[in-house]
Amino acid sequence: MLVPNYYSYLAECLGTAFYIFIILMTEGNIYAVCLGLLIILFVTEKISGGHINPIKTIILIMNNRLPRTEFIPYFISQLAGGLLGFELYKFV
Repeated sequence: MLVPNYYSYLAECLGTAFYIFIILMTEGNIYAVCLGLLIILFVTEKISGGHINPIKTIILIMNNRLPRTEFIPYFISQLAGGLLGFELYKFV
């Protein structure tokens, strides 16, 4: 990776939060959701690989492209990001 791990975890958390927030705010509008995902992937790709989804993290681990020790921190970051995005939606 190009940056230290804690930046990767932060990028995953904020990227997931932003994605969940977009999905909820636009009520699933496919164009807004796809544009939001595209922006998130462009921003987080160089920092964390742009996983945003625990399933992608699992697939990368199964293909030996990510160390197994990285699963738990990525998963916790993505879960926290999902909860943060939902709380932001409730706040707005």
